[in-house]
Amino acid sequence: MTYIPKPIDTSDIELNKEIIELCELLSKNTHEVWSETRIKDGWVYGEERNDAKKHHPCLIPYEDLPESEKEYDRNTSLQTLKLIVKLGYKITK
Repeated sequence: MTYIPKPIDTSDIELNKEIIELCELLSKNTHEVWSETRIKDGWVYGEERNDAKKHHPCLIPYEDLPESEKEYDRNTSLQTLKLIVKLGYKITK
């Protein structure tokens, strides 16, 4: 059996500037939660990922991540925000 992902299409959703700014905060927090979980599981920083030794090069502050890694977190956050709006919820401060 082949798994075929079918995310809800959010391509028609446009987010305003405030929500885009929220996306960056969510991205940073996503990285912080991921890092905290890894560290609790015994992972430490390592220049190269090594699952056996539990070394990971992304166990660094969000600001120091390569742009490609930040984009991964941003995409997750952005798609989550778009889905919330697509489902009819309103995001207000």
